[in-house]
Amino acid sequence: MTEDMDKGNLIFKIEVFINSSILRSWKDSIIVLLSTKALLPWSEELKVVGRCIDAIASKTSVDPANVSWSYSYNKKGVACTEIIESAGKTSVAPKDWWVEDLCELDVDLYKRVMVAIKSKGRMSPDLIGEALKAYAVRWLPDSYDALVADDYMRRNQCLVETIIWLLPSDKSSGCSCRFLLKLLKVAILVGSGDHVKEELMRRISFQLHKASVKDLLLPAASPSEGMHDVRLVHNLVQRFVARTALSHNGDFVEKSDEKMIELNFEQESTLALGELVDGYLSEVAADPDLEFSTFVELATAVPEAARPVHDGLYYAVDAYIKVCSMHLMNLNLLNGCCQYFLLYDE
Repeated sequence: MTEDMDKGNLIFKIEVFINSSILRSWKDSIIVLLSTKALLPWSEELKVVGRCIDAIASKTSVDPANVSWSYSYNKKGVACTEIIESAGKTSVAPKDWWVEDLCELDVDLYKRVMVAIKSKGRMSPDLIGEALKAYAVRWLPDSYDALVADDYMRRNQCLVETIIWLLPSDKSSGCSCRFLLKLLKVAILVGSGDHVKEELMRRISFQLHKASVKDLLLPAASPSEGMHDVRLVHNLVQRFVARTALSHNGDFVEKSDEKMIELNFEQESTLALGELVDGYLSEVAADPDLEFSTFVELATAVPEAARPVHDGLYYAVDAYIKVCSMHLMNLNLLNGCCQYFLLYDE
């Protein structure tokens, strides 16, 4: 099989075939990589896995205008010419042409491919984030029962922790706040470690004002704490406010256009935060297990500038008082709600 016996033997021919055919083809590189799992550890020892990963990673960074292979591996039965050409014109592949195909890989291979892509330094954080979101949608179940099922919980934990580990290094870009909050929700449900949740909370705190009330309805760690983890949301709000205050206290002696734009953005984000918190309080007020002190702590966590009007807060307090009275809570608690409402009105 080697060149010691005769020139052009099997090993040489295989090597030529791999280099000239498989590694030059996007589709074949993925197919071969998928097949290597059944041939471990030989496929690793022969460096087939590593070479496929490197070939795939290199192709993802090619200018989409120069993409000439079938960039839609998952479109079964569609010819290459039908994908690339439309009405006689060359159809340029979208920037994310490679994202869907990589979702076919299992989590271990996907992690290695994404690490290789990121290490080349040519992929934008937004595209990395888009790829991770597509992978999460492909593999993480939507239903609570499927997510925490005994047979799949460890697998789902591995999936979400891998996705979090692969997040772009730039914490303020690459992934939407909604996606990060969904990952946090999954991490809570599957029992991921505190360091995993801490990483997500740090990232979310950069863009919390972009979240919706629905995004913030995170499950409580224990049923005794109520339906929603209000304390965790309070922690996120505190981080966001502290970050904004730190930025606001910077040196703004020279009121350049750039710095004024930055100040306007901070004001808009602060107003959005106030509206978000009041909406969230109105939603969680229906939880009979929500403690009054927890309600007040979150309500007062936002700066005064976040509430030019207090209609949203009034509605939240009113909803909470109604729940207190409906569940026949003690009068001291009800009086406390009323006193807080009156004090804030001043």
